[in-house]
Amino acid sequence: MRVLIVALSLLVWTGAAVAQQRVPLTVETAAGVRHPFQVEIAATDPERNQGLMFRRELAPDHGMLFVFARTTRIAMWMKNTPLPLDMLFIADDGRIVDIHERAVPFSLDTIAAKRRARYVLEVNGGTVDRLGLAVGDRVSGAGIGGG
Repeated sequence: MRVLIVALSLLVWTGAAVAQQRVPLTVETAAGVRHPFQVEIAATDPERNQGLMFRRELAPDHGMLFVFARTTRIAMWMKNTPLPLDMLFIADDGRIVDIHERAVPFSLDTIAAKRRARYVLEVNGGTVDRLGLAVGDRVSGAGIGGG
């Protein structure tokens, strides 16, 4: 009976980690084009450490927003992450301050922002190029930039 309870507990915990609630977020380009996303929030150490590890699929308009307690030099990696990702480093006010495109799956190399940031938005690799996103574009929603 104990084995069954432990197994069910692990199944529920694993399912909860995969099926996080999504919230709306918008990236607006300098030209005023708005791109809506649905993002999962990673605001705690365990959530940020897990990130998008082991995910094999991510819808084109989905992503994960990493929220840090304060503005700092953020460094990310791709440990156990099979998807190539674009990373948008975002300041407190919602302005994109740095971008890293097509992070290499499973890489343990550090991906460090060139500027201080408070948030990182991870989306499918190629999204930045496909949507024409750039440093200086604005992100709103999910508590960023007053959104």
